[in-house]
Amino acid sequence: MLYDERKFYIDGRWVDPAEPQEFQVINPATEAVAGVISMGGPRDVDAAVGAAKRSFEAFSRTTPAERLVLLARMLDAYKAHYDEIATAISVEMGAPITLAKGSQANIGIGHLSAMIEVLKSFQFEEQRGTTRLQWEPVGVCALITPWNWPINQVAAKVVPALAAGCTMVLKPSEYSPFSAILWAKVMHEAGVPAGVFNLINGDGAQVGAALSSHPGVDMVSFTGSTRAGTEVARNAAASVKRVHQELGGKSPNILLDDADFERAVQKSVLHVFQNSGQSCNAPTRMLVPESKLAQVEAIAKRVAAGVVVGDPASPQTNLGPVVSKRQFDRVEGYIENGIAEGATLIAGGSGRPEGLTKGYFVKPTIFSNVNNRMTIAREEIFGPVLCILPYKSEEEAIQIANDTPYGLSAYVWSRDNLRARRVGNRIRAGQVALNGASGDMKTPFGGFKMSGNGREFGEHGLRDFLEVKAVIGVDAA
Repeated sequence: MLYDERKFYIDGRWVDPAEPQEFQVINPATEAVAGVISMGGPRDVDAAVGAAKRSFEAFSRTTPAERLVLLARMLDAYKAHYDEIATAISVEMGAPITLAKGSQANIGIGHLSAMIEVLKSFQFEEQRGTTRLQWEPVGVCALITPWNWPINQVAAKVVPALAAGCTMVLKPSEYSPFSAILWAKVMHEAGVPAGVFNLINGDGAQVGAALSSHPGVDMVSFTGSTRAGTEVARNAAASVKRVHQELGGKSPNILLDDADFERAVQKSVLHVFQNSGQSCNAPTRMLVPESKLAQVEAIAKRVAAGVVVGDPASPQTNLGPVVSKRQFDRVEGYIENGIAEGATLIAGGSGRPEGLTKGYFVKPTIFSNVNNRMTIAREEIFGPVLCILPYKSEEEAIQIANDTPYGLSAYVWSRDNLRARRVGNRIRAGQVALNGASGDMKTPFGGFKMSGNGREFGEHGLRDFLEVKAVIGVDAA
């Protein structure tokens, strides 16, 4: 099946681009063409922003109860298209079908269900003495999303924006457009009013820049690389629009000397390799006591050997390809750099896995004896590559953990939960997971430092699409 999706969704209709410009989407597992889309430009952006601006006056005045009904209809429509969405994710970015169905597509249900619960009790007004605080939608929002968890990032922006009463223009990644187009069809079937949600495909240079600098846009919510995020912020600065960024990460994973090493290493290695390492919060820097290094290496090597790399359509596959040839070359370059810098290669290495001659497959790779000055320890690789760094003391582990420009996520393992918490409290990151715990769709997600600003998911995600207004001189009821 070849996808043919050359139209944009603007003002409640599927329309042709202002200037036809086709883009072939490649299936990263086969290197064959998976389908074709159109690439937009500034004229398409003008049309979409105009539609969002016209619809804002009416939609911003809808009640939370009305928006709850809309979200419930979206949830029903999404469930009806679930398998179709999971298949699209697997085809466009190479996710194993078990991951696409079990996590990637399921996150859409998670975001919709969580926001429905949040919206039921969220207070948009609060009386403080003779001042009434009112939370109102920020306005027209440009939503720019990446390819690695395509539905997660679309839903993490669209759902709270809609719940807040905003209108929006979505630009998904040109490498993962098909799941986003299906999301647009879900919105249409759910009866989202014309102009409230609009979708344009395109790249960052033509569509992303036009959106982030557009005077009709009140807020940009961007997920992607730190480099691209700084460019979005520069483009947005002239019009002083709000900018919300979820950027890169190089997450430390501290295994304290009293950790359950079998459990901690196994879960951590598999976490890094999930989604072919293409997760901004992956625990890619594993910090272990020097005295436990050999034990950790043995466990990690054993786990890596059990990872099945191959056809994403097979239910036996654990690790699919990375998303593109560009990404494949980038990850391979980091692996070669790690070898050149003197890190100890204990699993994987450069080149495709044995038996695979086609597709952007990377060997599940583990380096040990890495120090925090090495390139592979400092830069986000975004592939199935784990770095193991030995440390001498707990204090040194904390210092190494914080010695990074990023601050998205962190992980701590100890049999003593209070000790793990004490160490976690000293790490500069937006999320710290203790002993393999995971949050839910209401847990705020976002980072410190160069990992971005703002938070997504649940109530925190909703608040980022709201402005607060103080109405002074209102008598308390």
